[in-house]
Amino acid sequence: MTTPTQENSSYYQRHIFFCTNERKNGEDCCAQQQAQEAFEHCKLQIKAAGLSGVGKVRVNKAGCLDRCAAGPVAVVYPEAVWYTYVDKHDIDEIVESHLKNGQVVERLLTPPHLGR
Repeated sequence: MTTPTQENSSYYQRHIFFCTNERKNGEDCCAQQQAQEAFEHCKLQIKAAGLSGVGKVRVNKAGCLDRCAAGPVAVVYPEAVWYTYVDKHDIDEIVESHLKNGQVVERLLTPPHLGR
């Protein structure tokens, strides 16, 4: 009997989640830092590059990922790599380097100690 491997058991090769949470009480949150725009831009870039669909890349919104102090944040699975980004150029770099070519963008990594 064979055991499933990560390669053949995953519906998507990579999955990126963008925190788009908005806090109504005025606390800092990713929604205040153009997270929705980053999500939309990433989705467009993935489609334009032909990277969307089964066995490829999926782009999703997420509620609070509890890393507010580092926001805005996105996380890529299955590698569980956390990114903090500033603008569309950062998103483009994540798409090209990590989502397309599997290379982590070191300069955009979320510091591990930053949580909520």
